[in-house]
Amino acid sequence: MDWKTLAATLFPQGHEITERELFLSGQARVAGRDVTVIGTTGHAPIGVEIALAQAEAVLRTVREQPGRPIVILIDTQGQRLRHRDEMLGINSYMAHLGKCIDLARRRGHRVVGLVYDQALSGGFITSGLMADACYALPDATIRVMGLPAMARITKVPEALLTELARDNPVFAPGAENYLRMGGVVDLWRGDLAQALAAALDEAGPVDRRSELGRERGGRRLAANVIEAVLADDGAA
Repeated sequence: MDWKTLAATLFPQGHEITERELFLSGQARVAGRDVTVIGTTGHAPIGVEIALAQAEAVLRTVREQPGRPIVILIDTQGQRLRHRDEMLGINSYMAHLGKCIDLARRRGHRVVGLVYDQALSGGFITSGLMADACYALPDATIRVMGLPAMARITKVPEALLTELARDNPVFAPGAENYLRMGGVVDLWRGDLAQALAAALDEAGPVDRRSELGRERGGRRLAANVIEAVLADDGAA
């Protein structure tokens, strides 16, 4: 979905979002309250410039609009694969972005992510997966790594990975599989403005992804492991 069409649907009370070199930023009204909006479009590759721009927008909100909700609109092909970005330490820039979003959450900003087109690898991990809650449109594409690339890295035959992906969402791309794993809270259909308003009301600092993954059968053991570690730590 084109970001302008999405914005008009998400923010019927009005918005002031602008695009600059695939980076989205501005503010909007949601159910009578102002929110900061950041994001990307055009399957943006996240290089040092966009990572810094997003981090700056988050920190500015923390500094100048304490407590204001933040909405992250996600359409990215992941980190930019250029020698220049690697030499500049793109991993550190993306880690900085993730830390800024975490800071906002700790300072009381409700942060909601929406994958409206494509979300891949580090560009998704340091944005939507750092939010209080991440949602997606049903047709969105979400994956950490494509199966052909995964086969090259793991040396596991692609045919076997394809077979595993039929039953195990960890291996499979797609919004529905991330819903099963708990990485995506829900898929938004119908009134997107109402869905966003409800998501902001429900957003909170407690990470429920492992719990949701267990309930939905997509990640059966993660929550159990976390609970066992916490119980052992308390006993010690």
